[in-house]
Amino acid sequence: MMSKKLIRFDWAVKKLLRNKANFVVLEGFMSELLGFDVQIVQILESESNKQTKEDKFNRVDILVLTESKELMLVEIQNESETDYFHRILYGASKLVTEYIKEGEGYGSIKKVISISILYFRLGQGQDYVYEYEGKFIGRHFKDVLQLNTWQKDKFNIREVGDIFPKYYILKVNNFNDIAKDTLDEWVYFLKNSEVPESFTAKGLQEAGEKLRIDRLSEEDRKEYENYKESRWIEKDVIETAERKGEKIGVEKGKTEREIEIAKNMIIKGFDNETVAVLTGLSIEQIEALSIEMGK
Repeated sequence: MMSKKLIRFDWAVKKLLRNKANFVVLEGFMSELLGFDVQIVQILESESNKQTKEDKFNRVDILVLTESKELMLVEIQNESETDYFHRILYGASKLVTEYIKEGEGYGSIKKVISISILYFRLGQGQDYVYEYEGKFIGRHFKDVLQLNTWQKDKFNIREVGDIFPKYYILKVNNFNDIAKDTLDEWVYFLKNSEVPESFTAKGLQEAGEKLRIDRLSEEDRKEYENYKESRWIEKDVIETAERKGEKIGVEKGKTEREIEIAKNMIIKGFDNETVAVLTGLSIEQIEALSIEMGK
């Protein structure tokens, strides 16, 4: 089963998949997950998917508007967050309010689909693909509340759940690397950054071509290598902290983590500008660290 190592999907989302010429890759992934053809019209920005300095390593996401007017938020999360369920609820709720214009009726609210690709343990569960779609269940008769015919015609939907946000969670590390269907082939790629020639999932062979490391410009390749190394450094810092059993506050912990990562990057010879971009620390803070370390 021949395959080549490709760019990590999180970096591809940051740098390459926002380009219209590469929409086919993201469309393929979404189509295989959702079970219907997805056509991307536009990449959007919103308050929900703007990154903060704390997210430089931890999170990457992209918001798209589809041809059928759905808002789809794809988020890639590397580091564990105990309140992640709350976070995706917040993100979807923000999108609902951000994309309705003042004076519009509630019927114009766009369908929101939240897709989370996770590289950490979330909750308890052995599967690697989870789907949440809320229903209104009768307390006494246990029936499912349905739309009437007029509502179905007016809003062009079939189920009450078609109105409310839908959530998908992919726990990539739970996958056993045995692809039994085309969605499994995508999960294999998300986990291993490889696309075997035998895979036939929509968008995957295009990913195998467009996300080749040897297609990157010299500048992009350097940035990608820096990104990968910074991820390894961050992973090592987090695992070391966990082994030591450190219990520190969330904000303090993030700051100390960034400082520790910056120190490791300084030791490895990264320039101050790169360290600043990848950690969120200021140039002044990095220069002070260098002096402190005698560099």
